[in-house]
Amino acid sequence: MTAIEVETPHGPARAHVERAPEVRGALVLGHGAGGGIGAPDLIAASRAARAAGFTVALVEQPYRVAGRRSPAPAKQLDAAWIAVVDRLAARELKGLPLVVGGRSSGARVACRTAAETGAAAVLCLAFPLHPPGRPDAPSRQPELDRVKVPTLVVQGDRDPFGLPRRGRLRKVVVVGGDHGLRAGSAVEAAVGAWLARL
Repeated sequence: MTAIEVETPHGPARAHVERAPEVRGALVLGHGAGGGIGAPDLIAASRAARAAGFTVALVEQPYRVAGRRSPAPAKQLDAAWIAVVDRLAARELKGLPLVVGGRSSGARVACRTAAETGAAAVLCLAFPLHPPGRPDAPSRQPELDRVKVPTLVVQGDRDPFGLPRRGRLRKVVVVGGDHGLRAGSAVEAAVGAWLARL
């Protein structure tokens, strides 16, 4: 795995790139708000992607690289993400179809910026539909609905953040678990099957 520092409008980000043996595409994944790139579902999705012929880039947002746990505002996250994906698409992932995604907050960033990054598809792990225990709060479903490319959502059956709706281009796979999505084999199977059909 190669670590690449990328300058963004909000400080340096870091991308950890691991090439697949026979490359047919690339998967770029972002972490959740308070976690890092070592989350179990990100690792499971990365394994599935490499097995399916996708080079994987795990992206650390500038606030994490700087050692902070509290996430930056959405506009800063989006701008930094776009800068990283653009840089990777111009060099390490040049010419490859791009699948973008992430877990929780990282999934939201990927959805909001799918058009700007030229994504061919979007992968959402544990999409946070609403704050825990507040199904009456404004839903984030519109962020998913605005994505115009094939999308996979892998969600735990006990996720307190809710369950997103399926859509014409959006598949929702429910696996055992909560928002942490620690059911690695189920996540790996769902992601692998979806990538193989893309």
